[in-house]
Amino acid sequence: MNEENIVVCRCEDITLRELREAIKEGYDSWDKLKRYLRIGMGPCGGKTCRLLVLRELAMVKNVPISKLYVRKTVVRPPIRSVPFNALEKEASL
Repeated sequence: MNEENIVVCRCEDITLRELREAIKEGYDSWDKLKRYLRIGMGPCGGKTCRLLVLRELAMVKNVPISKLYVRKTVVRPPIRSVPFNALEKEASL
């Protein structure tokens, strides 16, 4: 498998090649990449891709990952759970 075809963000289907191209184009922060590629905006909220993206940014900027500012992810659980039988009743109408 070609290294460039590795999927970095599974939720938005962003490859390492796309990430590196975006960084070369000037999208050189987590927030810029998030707005441009939608990295970190899928269902996982960046839990699976954040460290991979930050590692690439750190290598390009030649700084430790800890020096890159990233706001903490806000976990937004459902307001309240919905029992499956309520969905069944709705579907049978």
